[in-house]
Amino acid sequence: MHKRIGLVVNPTSGKGRGARIGAEVAARLVAQGHEVVDCSDETAAAARDRALAAVASGLDVLAVTGGDGIVNLGVNLTAGTDTALGIVAAGTGNDIARGLGLPVHDPAAAADVIGAGSIRRIDAARVGDDLAEPRWFAGVLGAGFDSLVNERANRWDWPRGRMRYNLAIARELPVFKPIPYVIEVDGVRQDTEAMLVAVGNGPSYGGGMMVCPDAKFDDGELDVLVLHKISIPAFLRVFPTVFSGAHVRHPAVEILRGRRVRLEAQGIMGYADGERFAPLPLTAEAVPGALRVMVPRA
Repeated sequence: MHKRIGLVVNPTSGKGRGARIGAEVAARLVAQGHEVVDCSDETAAAARDRALAAVASGLDVLAVTGGDGIVNLGVNLTAGTDTALGIVAAGTGNDIARGLGLPVHDPAAAADVIGAGSIRRIDAARVGDDLAEPRWFAGVLGAGFDSLVNERANRWDWPRGRMRYNLAIARELPVFKPIPYVIEVDGVRQDTEAMLVAVGNGPSYGGGMMVCPDAKFDDGELDVLVLHKISIPAFLRVFPTVFSGAHVRHPAVEILRGRRVRLEAQGIMGYADGERFAPLPLTAEAVPGALRVMVPRA
């Protein structure tokens, strides 16, 4: 079936690799008989404006090329609309794509899913009570040690890549102290000190860290991981186990689940889908079926 497909690509990503992938995806979709609307631009803000106008004019699919950050842009443009989200996973983490069983680092296969796949309805988390304009995320929102590390790393221009994050961890650990939180899930409140709190619509973030391993994209609820106050040496022992999901067996880990989650803490910036998202306090609510996503046919 002929589709009208908007395509958003970061042309400068990967030293021009993003532009090449975008051109490959566009050519494959056109060859399949689809209309492709280029929504890319030199800045994320300009691309957002072009994509927003394209969605408003009528798109069957808005396809985004990159990692979880640009997927978050697509989520915010398509949540609650009739436009499906297509994902060409070409980033570093690609947690949302992996969680949905989508092709990763395979532009041709991703284009085929966008052009001829099925539509799957999944939930999205809407954050709005404390913001001037509501925002959405589809994966995981982190708000604790992980977000402090991101804040530190984002202040540096060097080193690049994973080394910058590793160095930020090394700098943050000696000064980190457990954070006082107010956590409210479906009206049930607790005050606690914790190392980190993560709210998961999906199971993983950070390139495969299974922080909320039992979270489902379509169960109508959010999973909340709370790593309560422990010593730094104990924290260093627990943290690596997040890649397997084994951290949930630690006695300091608590998993909560509910439709509506409110987090309060001083000086903490929430990061969602790999992006700097919003400062606490914030309230996230699972909206069932808010997103239509292109997935492989069964």
